[in-house]
Amino acid sequence: MGRRNEILKRATEVFERQGVTQTSLEDIARAVGIKREAIYYYFKGRHDILLEILLPQSQALLSGLHDIQQSEASARDKLHSAVEHHLLSYNPRYLEMSIALREDHFFGRDGRLGEIQLIWRDYGKLWTRLIEDGQRSGEFRGDLNAKLVSYGVLGMCNWLSRWFSPDGPLTIEQIIDTYFKLTVEGLAAR
Repeated sequence: MGRRNEILKRATEVFERQGVTQTSLEDIARAVGIKREAIYYYFKGRHDILLEILLPQSQALLSGLHDIQQSEASARDKLHSAVEHHLLSYNPRYLEMSIALREDHFFGRDGRLGEIQLIWRDYGKLWTRLIEDGQRSGEFRGDLNAKLVSYGVLGMCNWLSRWFSPDGPLTIEQIIDTYFKLTVEGLAAR
């Protein structure tokens, strides 16, 4: 692994453990086993490292959801694919997703991270459109606010960043199945 990738890997681990705002370049350098000044050869600072960690994952989420939305599948199948796509991003990229979902308050402090904010905004809009399309087709209840529903589903999925561990007792596939069923069938017994 090259030095740049090693810095990104160790920074991801430190960010996840301490939080971005509580992590210094000195912390990252210590985790890599180099002097802080050596980081400046690869990155301008903490924000650049964070952007490099979060941008690829964020772009992949948006691109994947766009492909799902453009497919000819039913709204129900699109919703399943969207939940699956979102949750599969936690495995093996758990740490990156955890940072992205725990640190959104951090984005406003640096204009360079605005690109990630735009991606996540567009991602939320695609989720809302997916629900609206299902409502128009009659597959989903039309009496619910589509934006609120999409935020509810995303909130449920995003909460994984607080408790999921790839080494834990539940597989990501079990979580996908449960979350999808809860979303489309509800909790009430039939």
